[in-house]
Amino acid sequence: MPANSARILVVDDEPQILRVLRRGLESHGFEVVAASDVASALQIFRSMPIHLVITDLRMPDADGVQLCREIRSSSTVPIIVLSVKGEERTKVEALDAGADDYITKPFGMDELLARTRALQRRSVIPVGVQERLEVGDFVLHPAQRRVLLRDRELHLTPKEYDLLLFLIGNHSKVLSHRTILSHVWGAENAAQSEYLRVFVGQLRKKIERDPRSPRYLLTEPWVGYRFNPEV
Repeated sequence: MPANSARILVVDDEPQILRVLRRGLESHGFEVVAASDVASALQIFRSMPIHLVITDLRMPDADGVQLCREIRSSSTVPIIVLSVKGEERTKVEALDAGADDYITKPFGMDELLARTRALQRRSVIPVGVQERLEVGDFVLHPAQRRVLLRDRELHLTPKEYDLLLFLIGNHSKVLSHRTILSHVWGAENAAQSEYLRVFVGQLRKKIERDPRSPRYLLTEPWVGYRFNPEV
């Protein structure tokens, strides 16, 4: 594998889709390993370094939601799920299980490549990034993408980390849904409110004593959210 290439695990039970994805991703410098079911995907994932996962939601032995859960139990690698129209509920379940993004079939290779590159960029630490950021009850170590809450380390997915970092960096400000979505998911996803709803729910489960009565991540009705870093 070239030194600057990322290895992507592609999981789909349709050989034609696997071929298309492999050809498109490899033509842009990525190394691709493929699996046609969840069991094979997990075997591959555990046997070699994987930098990003692209998985269909429907597989013969399990589904993409289960695969997301299994991967998230041990890794924060970025995950993109592929869905079809009518799978909105399953799509949200996949996001809740740890997926970072989704694409609806049929999709263009340009769109997939753009989302792949975006997730890849956000998982790379820029040179010269601040080593420590302390705000209220939270201490962030951006160079390691680590977050401590009152000395307890939080285990966050890449997207959860990006969202929390943006909220903490703008603490005490009221941030609109569109502002948050544009910054964390990109301007093309500024209207995808389900992204935000799911990930805010996930973050609250990890940072709040009572997610049903949040004290850090506050809802501003009809507007967006406000982050209060100390309670």
